[in-house]
Amino acid sequence: MSGAPHRRRRSPRWLTYLVLLIAAVFFLAPVYLVVVTALKEPAVIRLSTAWHLPERWHWQSFSVAWEAFSSGLRNSLVLAVSATVISALLGSLNGYVLSKWRFPGANVVFPLMLFGMFIPYQSVLIPLFTFLRDVGLYGGLPGLVLTHVVYGLPITTLIFRNFYAEIPDEMLEAGKIDGAGFFGLYTRIVFPLSISGFVVVVIWQFTQIWNEFLFAVTLTRRASAPITVALAQLAGGEAVRWNLPMAGAILAALPTLIIYMILGRYFIKGLLAGSVKG
Repeated sequence: MSGAPHRRRRSPRWLTYLVLLIAAVFFLAPVYLVVVTALKEPAVIRLSTAWHLPERWHWQSFSVAWEAFSSGLRNSLVLAVSATVISALLGSLNGYVLSKWRFPGANVVFPLMLFGMFIPYQSVLIPLFTFLRDVGLYGGLPGLVLTHVVYGLPITTLIFRNFYAEIPDEMLEAGKIDGAGFFGLYTRIVFPLSISGFVVVVIWQFTQIWNEFLFAVTLTRRASAPITVALAQLAGGEAVRWNLPMAGAILAALPTLIIYMILGRYFIKGLLAGSVKG
């Protein structure tokens, strides 16, 4: 054998780009169908011509879908923003306590909180419905906000606990020496270091709450129904004008798409923070 070092063969760059292009086409094909169908007139929508571009752009689908979605969009914005902010703040406090303030039973409380992530929605739907009705929160957005906050606490607590585990204890000890208490340490040291964690939680919670359907259709009345319920109603019936549900799906996806476009580059970085410790 020759003494020359063995060089590992690399695949040609064009082959890598070809594989990425094929994967992009595969994953973007449904998006193409949704957009093309939304821009077609109802009379020309056929399964045999589903892949064809429209001969005439039918933009009225979006205006009709917007009129049908206006109240649902407003309800979803109020729901998603409120539940995301509350669950993020509470999860941050929980993670702070469970990672830096040890108390008797902490090793029991944390696993019990995580157990909530594995409880299926369907198993608690009837008792949840009964509870919200008994306390007068059934049918409106406050009850749905409370539901998503409670269901979001396990995952937000887990993310923040792992994130705060990387903060050196010496920083908190120095703060205690300076006279900072529980909330002083949180507001002056822990919270300013939590931006990456909050980005992950906001993206995760906002997306989950915005796209959730089971609680939305079960626990709200028509006037308080979020956008997922409005989209299902738009696609309901025997004679469906498929351009309207497709246009509605595009409008419904825009908020989460904008969130990912703005904060997406911070998502992976924040998600990996704390993955070694905790």
